[in-house]
Parts: sequence; C-alpha cells; structure tokens
Amino acid sequence: MSRALQVYLEDPEFQALRAWADERGWSLSQAVRVALRALTQSREETDPLLASSGMIDGLPADLSQRFDDYLTHTFVAEPPSRNGVEPKKRVRRASKPVRR
Repeated sequence: MSRALQVYLEDPEFQALRAWADERGWSLSQAVRVALRALTQSREETDPLLASSGMIDGLPADLSQRFDDYLTHTFVAEPPSRNGVEPKKRVRRASKPVRR
C-alpha cells in the first residue's frame, strides 16, 4: 500500500536533493525513498553485498544490465607503458646449430 507524505525542505536542502537525484536520473520521490530505506534499514537485515550497493558515485545507471560491455571496454590485456615509452617487442632469434 502506498501512502502520501508531504515534507517541507529549506531551499539549500531541496536544491541538494534535486541535484543528487538528477545526477542519478531519479525523480525526487525515488531519491527520498532510497534515502529513507537506507536510514531505516536495521543492521541485522543488511547483506554485505547489498550494503555495498551505491557506495561508488558516478557509475552508469545501466551498469548491472551492461556489465559485460563495460568490462570489455575497460579491460586492458597489455601492461601500460612506463614513462611514456612503449616496451620493446621481444623477437625470438633463430637458434644456432649446436656443435658436438
């Protein structure tokens, strides 16, 4: 069951809430619900994995749906260059005949 709640905020609080919700692509209602759930959740109910949800700001909103795409685009197979100089490619030389 949903119930309506009316809240009065000072202008700075409202602007901060609006900015926080806009950064995440949420409505004000969604932002308030998320904050209330976080504040009222008991410690016993907290799953360690779920508790880490939302700890990192700036992640894409669709990260859970496109995780593999983002991982593929950020994974680097070769080590980064040092001091701006690319590492030399190793060349295998032909082996000399062994004298017996």
